[in-house]
Amino acid sequence: MMLPTRTRAIAADAGTLPQIGDRITGKSAPLDDGIVRGWIGPQAFEHWAELRNWIDEFYPGVFAPDWLYGGKNRGWSLRYKKTKAFCTLVPEYRRFSAVVVMGGAEREKFEERRYVWRPRLVKLYDEAKTYIDGRWLTIAISSADDLHDVTELLAMKRPPDISSASHSNSTSRSSRKASSR
Repeated sequence: MMLPTRTRAIAADAGTLPQIGDRITGKSAPLDDGIVRGWIGPQAFEHWAELRNWIDEFYPGVFAPDWLYGGKNRGWSLRYKKTKAFCTLVPEYRRFSAVVVMGGAEREKFEERRYVWRPRLVKLYDEAKTYIDGRWLTIAISSADDLHDVTELLAMKRPPDISSASHSNSTSRSSRKASSR
């Protein structure tokens, strides 16, 4: 399989084919939706766009997503932060992950709902390492259920602005109807 030149340039080592889960480590070109779509693939990009749209819709004007380069080992990630980190999206080859840092209050809330969460999420939570700033939960998003888990965690971490979401939700439904005609 031959990757497009631009995608090869962002791979960890242009001499080898990327493996599922490899990160974008090339620093030469700034990332955009085209690069991310080409790297994570069209299905994962749908989830990527859905999550970004969900954050924009339920937290209007709160976050200015910021591309961070974590060096050759960590590669690029898209961080959502105001004063505290909200979440970080990590484009990986043919998938992407969301990193949610759970502080003390969030861990308490998670534990209160432990038996409501999907078993896969509870397992990830239990296996996540706890650092001084919280438990770092990394969730690979490959399905609508995974996406739902992440939005539920984020809503638990910071309650969404429902008033503006209901307005923009009706607006987005109208625009979807118009674009499907």
